[in-house]
Amino acid sequence: MQKATTLVGQSTAFLDAVERASQAAALTRPVLVIGERGTGKELIAERLHHLSPRWDGPLVTLNCAALPENLIDAELFGYEAGAFTGAQKSRAGRFEDADGGTLFLDEIGTLSAAAQERLLRVVEYGELTRLGSNRPVQVDVRVVGATNEDLPLMVEKGRFRPDLLDRLSFEVITLPPLRVRAEDIMILAEHFARRMAMEIGWMEWPGFSPDAKKALKAYPWPGNIRELKNAVERAVYRWGDPVNPIAHIPFDPFDSPWRPKTSVSSRPDHVAAIADPRPSVEVVSANKYDCEKVADLRVAVAEYERDILAAALARCRFNQRETATMLKLSYDQLRHCLRRHGMLEKMPDKLAAPVD
Repeated sequence: MQKATTLVGQSTAFLDAVERASQAAALTRPVLVIGERGTGKELIAERLHHLSPRWDGPLVTLNCAALPENLIDAELFGYEAGAFTGAQKSRAGRFEDADGGTLFLDEIGTLSAAAQERLLRVVEYGELTRLGSNRPVQVDVRVVGATNEDLPLMVEKGRFRPDLLDRLSFEVITLPPLRVRAEDIMILAEHFARRMAMEIGWMEWPGFSPDAKKALKAYPWPGNIRELKNAVERAVYRWGDPVNPIAHIPFDPFDSPWRPKTSVSSRPDHVAAIADPRPSVEVVSANKYDCEKVADLRVAVAEYERDILAAALARCRFNQRETATMLKLSYDQLRHCLRRHGMLEKMPDKLAAPVD
């Protein structure tokens, strides 16, 4: 990720965050960047790298939420040939790729407990072990983590290691949401609009009409700067008039009189009641367990998870992508759960294949 960092704004809250990043850049300590989606966490990570003594080293990025749990260790720490099925040759992980530079771990709050434990060792001692190997590898990497989660609260709930949080939080930079940066909204809008006008070949930038400016300032921007960028660029290219000021901002790209009104999750009752044709995956009530009769917690939890998966599959007519969406899993995470419970292999061919 070697690209120019563009940070635009003049609000006090924003400039304070940028100044803190500039000060922290000179050190090699870990930094956490906290903020809502679309607030520019990756840009702050770039600034931390490019203003640091490691500026000529690699800047490597990994979105921790984009990988299923069973692949995150291999992606971060690498593996040797034969470490698992499909590992035909050795491969360095992101830590080794970032040696001498910076590793940006986006969505760090989604890491599993096992990955957190291995990450702690690398951050603490600068040493890792590839999967399938007993030979330690020394790395010199600065870790920058980012999340929109409340990590101290996650620690209280047992979802994040307190010792890892202590190690990563030498400096914490919290980015303000766009709704508290009122003076930056039009500055950012003009910046994105001029770039879009240039991209589509306009010779001049006509500006925004007074009503358009008022609408931009009044909108709450739940998606922050990313949403503002999309809305402004969409407004420019849809306007199609390089002479007259832009008078309409299409905030919702899905706005249409023909927009479907039915939600994927709001299916008729008869769909939820459809039985799975396979006797090995029956649809059962999620409340069938009597806590006083549970003798083995792990077995009970596994059975409970299996029943939930079976019921969700039946409700979604065995469309695995819809099932993953309903359970707030990625498609790969759902497939991993089904395989772990032996459900994927036992499906009929027409149901085992992914359905789009």
